[in-house]
Amino acid sequence: MVLPVPIHPQDALLTLDTSKLPLIKDALPGVHIYPCFLDPENGVWVLRVLFEPGTTLPKHFHTGPVHLYTMSGSWHYVEYPDQVQTPGSYLYEPGGSIHQFHVPVENTEPTDTFMVVIGANINFDADGNFMNVMDAGWIEMMIQEVAKAQGVVPRYIKPTSGAGYSDE
Repeated sequence: MVLPVPIHPQDALLTLDTSKLPLIKDALPGVHIYPCFLDPENGVWVLRVLFEPGTTLPKHFHTGPVHLYTMSGSWHYVEYPDQVQTPGSYLYEPGGSIHQFHVPVENTEPTDTFMVVIGANINFDADGNFMNVMDAGWIEMMIQEVAKAQGVVPRYIKPTSGAGYSDE
């Protein structure tokens, strides 16, 4: 049997060690991000996100599925206060779900999470009015702007013209 010819030959693994990358602080208020993989063309965003105690995100509707793993701290959805996510918790959200993410103010440290999002978040204000669409392209633009203001260069995997890194 003959092995297939790789479509995108590479001479090294595409890998990141977030502990050695700059943290994009306050990408949103109380939200710090290590971008891992951003693919605006296919609507995929993979992030390590640290949420400060007391952080509440806008209510949002997911157009696609989300995988969310909690590494430290705790959080819950406002709609499900009795289903607190703690270290080791894995959550799957199907497309079409709507909820509001909240980190208890009583937490003594940031809540550290890892997420894979396919599609967009449609965000709403407290009165249920449309605010914005947060997708991989918006996330990438926001990360670039905030990182530039902080004097850091974000490094993440970006699959354009074959896979590679954002800073190459």
